[in-house]
Amino acid sequence: TQVSAYRPCPKCGKIKVPYPLRTDENCGDPRYRIYCNNGALEFMSASGFYYKILSINPKANKLIIKPPLIQENTCYSSDLDQGGLMLDENLPFNISTRNTVMLFNCSDNILLSPLNCSSSSFCREFEEVGEGCGCKGTLCCHFLKDSSMTSHRIRARLGGCTAYTCVVDKKPDEPLESWNFGIELQWLPPF
Repeated sequence: TQVSAYRPCPKCGKIKVPYPLRTDENCGDPRYRIYCNNGALEFMSASGFYYKILSINPKANKLIIKPPLIQENTCYSSDLDQGGLMLDENLPFNISTRNTVMLFNCSDNILLSPLNCSSSSFCREFEEVGEGCGCKGTLCCHFLKDSSMTSHRIRARLGGCTAYTCVVDKKPDEPLESWNFGIELQWLPPF
């Protein structure tokens, strides 16, 4: 059984599943569990919410998950009931420092934080298009997830901020059309 544990898992849809990621009992490492549901790879949060995996970079030990949808005509993330994205701190995954997080529909308490809630915040650009339109005119902020912050959660809650999205490796003055929407997670190697 130990030999089979080092086997990479079969592809899921078009995405290769590199070791140590695991989609079933016969491959990968049990601590690196992800899910293959109808040809789509998914990552499950500590609260049981599934996020679609958009890409995997095995050399960098990173994967990118799709941010939750912001429900139409509301400014609520689809994972609001779960409190946003929460990772299990006992598993080898965390949120990388290349994520620019945008929070929407925030309470005034956020103004006491060091986040950028000004009229030049990136969140103002996002409010102008598609999914972000339901958040137009709400208090919004953005921040670069850094190593001093908890690397296991992006919080969404009533009385706080009810919606969020995320862009990986955002460059200053980069136009919205070229933003790489996603939440980059990294994993510690198993050895």
